[in-house]
Amino acid sequence: MNFELTEEQGFIRDSIRDFAEREIRPLAKELDDKQEFSVELTKKMGEMGLFGMIVSPEYGGQGLDYISYIIAVEELARVDSSQAATVAAHNSLGVNPLYYFGTEEQKKKYVPQLCTGEALWGFGLTEPGAGSDSRASKTTAKLENGKWTINGSKIFITNASATISKGSTIQAVSDDKDGKKEFSAIIVEQNTPGFTAKTMHDKMMWRASNTAELYLDDCAVPEGNLLGKRGDGSKIMLNTLDHGRLSIAAMGLGCAQGAFELALNYAKERVQFGKPLSHNQVVANKLGDMALKIELARNLLYKACWLKDNKKPFAKEAAMSKLYCSEIAKQVADEGVQIHGGYGLMKDYDIERFYRDQRLLQIGEGTSEIQRLVVSRHIGCY
Repeated sequence: MNFELTEEQGFIRDSIRDFAEREIRPLAKELDDKQEFSVELTKKMGEMGLFGMIVSPEYGGQGLDYISYIIAVEELARVDSSQAATVAAHNSLGVNPLYYFGTEEQKKKYVPQLCTGEALWGFGLTEPGAGSDSRASKTTAKLENGKWTINGSKIFITNASATISKGSTIQAVSDDKDGKKEFSAIIVEQNTPGFTAKTMHDKMMWRASNTAELYLDDCAVPEGNLLGKRGDGSKIMLNTLDHGRLSIAAMGLGCAQGAFELALNYAKERVQFGKPLSHNQVVANKLGDMALKIELARNLLYKACWLKDNKKPFAKEAAMSKLYCSEIAKQVADEGVQIHGGYGLMKDYDIERFYRDQRLLQIGEGTSEIQRLVVSRHIGCY
């Protein structure tokens, strides 16, 4: 076993950490307060090469391994989950389906522009009545006269309604005979008649990321906008979520690391009973446990990424990583607030934002309950 990062991976960690500290941290609180998605920061992240990191250079990407990509997401989340969410959702959910399942024509048309940070793409799976049960989707797509006519709606779709959003991949029921649904994945560009993307506001977390509701009202797209084969929509979307779980795990790991550092620094500076809080055994034990959980999470996630990079089965480890990293983010952020005391409840302190931001991680891209179900299936319970 070799636990060392390569020289390139170490350089990526250092450069992204420097970028996040220099460009993102000074703006994170203001963007969160204003619920403002930053096109400027997104383009700067694009210039850093953070979009299309695992995409082949043939299609405008960086051609890096998955561990390098996960490190980048981790370092962004260490400072601001909103910017990490933009990168993670775009790479794993936006680009990946097009890159892995698109025709050569589709890949050349969409992927290069999505690797620049000048354009974003959504992943239209979740509906008001279909979350964990993705096969409860009611959005329909009918093929007539060489066109798909789509009707339905989607909700909680990241990167789908920003000014630089260019479209979304939509799961729709393309046939329903005898109660057996056929699902297909269809490409829908932003300005297609009948397609409306509406930004959602007043979120508790990730307030500076873009989240949308999508409405499709007799939205017609060419037959050639089918992604993959007809009837493979559910397979494509669920395969994409396997990759997305690694991204969410990285966000959990980065969020936990950032919350831990905030708590540790505060504990060293805050004096109570004549000594720094960090000299109090109870507080020191809390910080020690936080460091332990983060170390375990990082090793589990990096192993899952190693399996992915080496073309080995990784779905079980991806579910485990997503589950564990998201839940330790919750635990570490909670203890971080506790160590801050009353100040941890005030927006002037970053730990308050970390506490809010971690909460989505146990819900998005498969709840903790669903991850436990996935793991139980992999170990032979069902």
